[in-house]
Amino acid sequence: EAGRMRKFASLRSFYKFLFKNQLIATDVSRLVDMPKRHEKPILRMEIDEVARMLDLVESGEAMEGRQKRYNEHTKKRDLAILTLFLGTGIRVSELVGVDIDDVDFNINAFTVTRKGGSQAILYFPDEVADVLKDYLAERRQQEALPGYENALFLSLQKKRISVRAVENMVKKYATSAAPLKKRLSPHKLRSTFGTNLYRETGDIYLVADVLGHKDVNTTKKHYAAIDENRRRQAASAVKLRED
Repeated sequence: EAGRMRKFASLRSFYKFLFKNQLIATDVSRLVDMPKRHEKPILRMEIDEVARMLDLVESGEAMEGRQKRYNEHTKKRDLAILTLFLGTGIRVSELVGVDIDDVDFNINAFTVTRKGGSQAILYFPDEVADVLKDYLAERRQQEALPGYENALFLSLQKKRISVRAVENMVKKYATSAAPLKKRLSPHKLRSTFGTNLYRETGDIYLVADVLGHKDVNTTKKHYAAIDENRRRQAASAVKLRED
């Protein structure tokens, strides 16, 4: 639907240009209604699914052969990445750009580069700090290729980890922990953080600020909807037979 809307918007602009410059007699694109776009439900992970995913990273139970061998080398790194997504709502593009020097455990925070190049400070709880410290102890023992010495997260090739590598890693663990949710990605983990923060605080402006949304309406659209708990309550409220 989004693709069709973009293409039709382009056609409308083209016909408007032709009509304005008297290259056509009528703008027939105005006779066609813009296609409707239906909002997709926001995909998030539940608390038990998050716990299962983090357990899978630590145990490597869901993996076999080659993947299991990789897990032995990347376990602490992967756990730190997933914990950062779930504990701070960081974007994947921001995460891969974090350097070791950007992290300050004195205030439990790190600096990220937002969209547009602006700098922001993200704070993290003690639970995230513990996982990060554990990973950093291992990271400081690793030798990175020239130019990547200060990168917080490295690939197995000793370079700064890429967005695609993080996306594949998240998908691998998340789909094992929540097999019915097929489109899990770093952005869905970010949505999980945003949902949890909104449920705990009820402050949509705080959620918008932490997630780096410039327009709070974007945040409202995603996080102020009826949550899954209320849907479950609605399902259990209907009785087919009397007890």
